[in-house]
Amino acid sequence: MTNKEYDNYLLKSLIEGDSSGIVEIYKRIYPKVLRYVCSHDGAEDDAKDVMQKALLLLSTRAQQKEFSITTSFEGYFFTTCKNVWRREVKQSRTRVTNDKVIDLIHEEREIALAAYEQEKWVLFQEKINQISENCRKVLKLFFNKLPYSKIADELGYATENTVRQRVFKCKSKLKEAIRSDVRYKELKEL
Repeated sequence: MTNKEYDNYLLKSLIEGDSSGIVEIYKRIYPKVLRYVCSHDGAEDDAKDVMQKALLLLSTRAQQKEFSITTSFEGYFFTTCKNVWRREVKQSRTRVTNDKVIDLIHEEREIALAAYEQEKWVLFQEKINQISENCRKVLKLFFNKLPYSKIADELGYATENTVRQRVFKCKSKLKEAIRSDVRYKELKEL
C-alpha cells in the first residue's frame, strides 16, 4: 500500500468510524501527541483529551464536500492535535472556573473554531497552489524547517543568502495572493 493509499485508508476509517483504522491512528500518532502535550505543560489525560477532540474535529472537517489533505494524514492530524492543545493552554490561562457552566457551549465553540481554521487552511492551500512551482518547493522545505544550507543543496542555489532572498520573495507572493482574496477580508473580520 502506498503512502497516499494508507493516508486515504486512515481518513476513510475516521469518517466511517472503522475501529481498526482508528486504532492504527492511535498507534502511530498518540505517542507523538503524548510527548508533545507532556513537554508543553500537559499530562497523559490531557493528551487523551486532545486526541479525542482532534478525532472529532477532523471527522467533522472531513465530511465537508471540498475537504482534502494535501500533506500526509499523520502530519495533518498531528498539527490538528497541536492546535487543539495550544487552544486548551491559551483558554486555561484566561478561563474562570465555574462548576455551573455547561460544557456543550465549549464543544460548539471548538467546532466553530475548527470550521474557521479549515476555511483558513483551504484559502492557504488554494493560494499556495497558485504561486510558481519553484516557490512551492522553496516554501515547502522552509515550512518543514529545513535549514537554509540544505534547501540550497536540494534546490541547487549557490548560497544560503540566495535561499533567504527566495524564501522572502515567495512568502511575499503568497501573502499578497492571500490578502487579495475576498475571503481573507471576511476571515480577518471574524
